[in-house]
Amino acid sequence: MTRPYSKFMDSKRQVKISTDSLELDGFLNIPNGAQSIVVFAHGAGSSRYSPRNQYVAKTLNKAGFATLLFDLLTEKEDEIYENRFDIPLLTKRLVAVTNWILEQPESVNYKIGYFGSSTGASSSLQAAAILEDKVMAVVSRGGRSDLGGKYLPKVHSPTLFIAGGNDEVIIKLNKDSMKKMNCKTKLEIIPGAGHLFENPGELEKVAQLASDWFKDYLK
Repeated sequence: MTRPYSKFMDSKRQVKISTDSLELDGFLNIPNGAQSIVVFAHGAGSSRYSPRNQYVAKTLNKAGFATLLFDLLTEKEDEIYENRFDIPLLTKRLVAVTNWILEQPESVNYKIGYFGSSTGASSSLQAAAILEDKVMAVVSRGGRSDLGGKYLPKVHSPTLFIAGGNDEVIIKLNKDSMKKMNCKTKLEIIPGAGHLFENPGELEKVAQLASDWFKDYLK
């Protein structure tokens, strides 16, 4: 069973999403008039409190997108290090949360996009492949797209890869993944940035690139 949220309009609240006999915590923000939602899948060891993802989410909210940041694992599950890299489990949770959104009367017609960071990018790509046309766009920030594995050729959602210019490993992994995919892909490299986009202006650039991508494919 899923727990519906109340008035899906002009609201910001904490939500609990029931799946696999447990509850996942999330932050749901719905700007007035939103018709699309971006679901965030964070990387290993991160959570809905990620300041980077929260910054990107606020930028998307200002652009009129609803956002959902949620924990892929419970606190107890996250204590087991191996769970953070259990991509099939994380993908299953992301699929369940996406279906939860589409089960709510207020959001049944919402266009859905994913913003995945690090290992969250791999679960985003796998979930997009599984859900097919239910997911209309994906953005990967410093993403371990290689962990998308056999699902990469099955992704039909236009996918934007964002990598730091100094993050050579991720750049290579993203380029290799793009060759395996059969959808529109693009790689944006932010010069001088590392894996975490910590220098002034870098995260702002990430947020703007993501916003522009979702504007093209979710609106």
